[in-house]
Amino acid sequence: MSMSCQVIVQMLYSQPVSEAGHLRIGELSRRAGVSPELLRAWERRYGLLRPARSPGGLRLYSDADLERVRAMQQHLAAGVAAAEAAALATQTGASTSVSPAPAGLQRDLDAALTGFDEAGAQAILDSLLAATTLDWALSEIIVPYLHALGERWASGEVSVAQEHFASSVLRGRLLGLSRGWSRGVGPRVLLACAAGEQHDLGLIAFGLALRGRGWRIGYLGADTPVESVGYAANAYGARFVVISAVSADRFRASLAELRELARDERLCLGGAGAAEAELDVDALLFPGGPVEEADHLTSLVAARA
Repeated sequence: MSMSCQVIVQMLYSQPVSEAGHLRIGELSRRAGVSPELLRAWERRYGLLRPARSPGGLRLYSDADLERVRAMQQHLAAGVAAAEAAALATQTGASTSVSPAPAGLQRDLDAALTGFDEAGAQAILDSLLAATTLDWALSEIIVPYLHALGERWASGEVSVAQEHFASSVLRGRLLGLSRGWSRGVGPRVLLACAAGEQHDLGLIAFGLALRGRGWRIGYLGADTPVESVGYAANAYGARFVVISAVSADRFRASLAELRELARDERLCLGGAGAAEAELDVDALLFPGGPVEEADHLTSLVAARA
């Protein structure tokens, strides 16, 4: 995690840090969304955490410990056994020093998915997530691959069946990684696709990137009427509401409802449709990639804090 991201996360949580660069277990628990008891068990059984000692004898945990906890959560969400997940997290954590060649990985992933080889695709994703950060995997491999797949489907290069199979496998994997993304103490954000919008993978990726920056995620999914979004935002206590669409036409079709929602909630419009939208709506626009826009929204909150 870069120094700027550390500062942003600290501002998001507004929680005291025990020592420069070190956290008490309660703070580590809040940031990771894992109970202190489970963290201690992982430390004792698997050596996942490597605390230092304060002059008073308190255990103090580092950002590297936090990254290993998050890496273990990702492996557990992918169905890996706890001991193996800890070994993978300890070996590689979320190291950004490993940068596999994106073109080769995309080719391998495409060959597996368009060949209806789910086991092969999952093995590639396993290796990718074990070797690098989720942010890198999303921004360099998964999201670019999805964009290319959509273009190839539109041109007839891949069939409807191939596109559906690939999307289904990737959606399942990303939703597996999302397990527990509503836990923690960070600000709440509610995510939904616009009414009629079925493309939700970019929105899921955005939620995962936000979770890595300390947000708590409420997810409504594809094709959500704006009226339902407003009700859920109030019930969930969302600080921001993000509605996504691939085409600006989805936003235009619900323009009156979006304007009404914007009067009650801090509204954001995301996805490719936000880049095209010229709407008279009081909303922030997030038309870029999921990781880029997760940084953008987090920076806005940090600046206001």
